[in-house]
Amino acid sequence: MTVYDELIARGLIAQVTDEEEIKELVNTGKAVFYIGFDPTADSLHVGHFMALCLMKRLQMAGNKPIALLGGGTAMIGDPTGRSDMRQMMTQETIQHNCDCFQKQMSRFIDFSDGKAMIVNNADWLLDLNYIDVLRRVGAYFSVNRMLTAECYRQRMEKGLSFLEFNYMIMQSYDFYILYQKYGCNMQFGGDDQWSNMLGGTELIRRKMGKNAYAMTINLLLNSEGKKMGKTQSGAVWLDPNKTSPFDFYQYWRNVADDDVLKCIRMLTFLPLEEIDKMDAWEGAQLNAAKEILAFELTKMVHGEEEAQKAKNAALALFSSGNAADMPAVTLTEDDFTDGAIDILGLLVKSGLTSSRSEARRAVEQGGVSVEGEKVTDIKTVYHADAFAEGMILKRGKKNFRKILK
Repeated sequence: MTVYDELIARGLIAQVTDEEEIKELVNTGKAVFYIGFDPTADSLHVGHFMALCLMKRLQMAGNKPIALLGGGTAMIGDPTGRSDMRQMMTQETIQHNCDCFQKQMSRFIDFSDGKAMIVNNADWLLDLNYIDVLRRVGAYFSVNRMLTAECYRQRMEKGLSFLEFNYMIMQSYDFYILYQKYGCNMQFGGDDQWSNMLGGTELIRRKMGKNAYAMTINLLLNSEGKKMGKTQSGAVWLDPNKTSPFDFYQYWRNVADDDVLKCIRMLTFLPLEEIDKMDAWEGAQLNAAKEILAFELTKMVHGEEEAQKAKNAALALFSSGNAADMPAVTLTEDDFTDGAIDILGLLVKSGLTSSRSEARRAVEQGGVSVEGEKVTDIKTVYHADAFAEGMILKRGKKNFRKILK
C-alpha cells in the first residue's frame, strides 16, 4: 500500500487538487508541505493533535513538514466557523503562545538536520505596509468571489469586519512566501479552510505563471478536531497543566462507540491490518478498543509512563472506587470562605466544570457526587477538615478528582 493509499484508507483525506501529482510527491517523499497553527491559546489542543499526527506520518515516509505559526494572521483573526470577531491579542501574548506551540510540536515532529521546519508568518506579514499588500496581493483577488466563500458568507448577516475580511489574503500570501523561500509545494488544512487554500494556489499560479507547481490538499482533520476536541468543560489540551494525562486518557476512553474505530484509524500508528480486525468488534470488545485508543494517544502526547499510570488509575478507579494515580487538586486557604467551600466552587476549582453556572447545571441534573453520595443541593458546603484524608468528587460517570487540603 502506498503512502497516499494509506491516507485514504485511514479516512484522512476529504478533497484534493491535482491528485495524480500529489500522489507522486507524497509517495516518493518529495512533498514539502505546510500546515498552519494560529496561536490563539498557550497550548495546542486535540484539533491540532490530529494535524500533528498527519505531519508525523508523512515525515516518516520521507516528506518534509513545515509548521507555520500564525504570529501574523493571529493579529487579524480567522472568521471561519465563528459567529463574532475573535478577541484581539497583544503581540506579547501571541509570541508567548507561539513559544508554547513550538515546544509541544517538538514531541511529535523531528526538526533536526533540516527534516522539518517551524516558521512564523509574523516574519513577513508584520513588515508589510498597507499599500504593499494592495499592490502585491490585493489585485489578484476578486471581492465577488471571496464573498461566495463559506467562511465569509456565513458571517455576512451577523457582521464581518474588514479586518477579518483580509484573513484569506494573508493566508494565501503565506503559501506564496513559503513556495518562494522554502520550495513548499503543498498545503494541508481542514475542509473549513478550503477557500483560503485555493486562494493561495491561485495567487502562486497567477504571480508565477500557469506552470507554477503548487497544489493544495484538503483534509478532514481540523474539522474533526473541532468537533471531537471539545468536552462539557472546554477544549482538550495537550499541556498536562491544562488537561491532565488522566483526563486526556479518559477523554479518549469515553469516545462514542461509532467514533472509536475511526479515531484509531486516523490517529494511531497501529497497522491497518490490525485495525481492520476490530471492525467486527462489538459490545464489550468496543470498550477494549477504546482502551487501546486512549493508551496509544496518551503515550504519544505524554509518554508511556504517564499513559500506563492513567490506564492503571482508570482500571483501579472503576473496579474498586479509588486509585492512587487519580488526578488530585489541593485546596488552599484562599479557596475557603469562613472555613468552608460550596459544591459549586469545588467543581470549578477541581476543573470538572469551567464556571459556577455550569456547576449549578451539573448538580441540578443529578450528575455530581461526593464520596459516592449524589449531591442535589447547590448550597451544599464542606468545611476544611472534610478534606484531611482526601475527598472523591465525581461528575458524570467517569470524571473524578481527589480533593486534598
